[in-house]
Amino acid sequence: METASLAQLKKELQYLPQPQLVELILRLGKYKKENKELLHYLLFESGDEQQYILNIQQEVETQFADINYSSVYYVKKSIRKCLRFVNKHIKYAGKPETTIALLLHFLKQFEGLPIAIDNSTALVNLYAAQHKRIEKELQKLHEDIQYDFRKELARLGMR
Repeated sequence: METASLAQLKKELQYLPQPQLVELILRLGKYKKENKELLHYLLFESGDEQQYILNIQQEVETQFADINYSSVYYVKKSIRKCLRFVNKHIKYAGKPETTIALLLHFLKQFEGLPIAIDNSTALVNLYAAQHKRIEKELQKLHEDIQYDFRKELARLGMR
């Protein structure tokens, strides 16, 4: 079975009546948690992006507070879990401002860890990759907004 392209799906969806569209969307939401989370974001969270960012930042802080510091292995595992969470919500928003705000907050929490991150190459590389990702996203923004985010990024520094 061959899957239709997005353009084909878009054309078909334009001809469907609203009740049938609602039924299709609800059916999509039933089968995958990620679809339901995206639908929740689009319906309830996308109107107030600042509040959405604050909620995600609070959850990131909670996840960083719950990190097990008994071993570098557990620290790496917890940080990756937190980064997956942040990336998932960045994907839902799809906006460069949200991406930068969430990644900056992630890096601030990362730097605040009570362990020596420099001893782990994996953690240093993870930090550097997110730093580069922020730089790349900054290119998509207007110069005035870039300036504010660059100031914050400069405060973080580069490991």
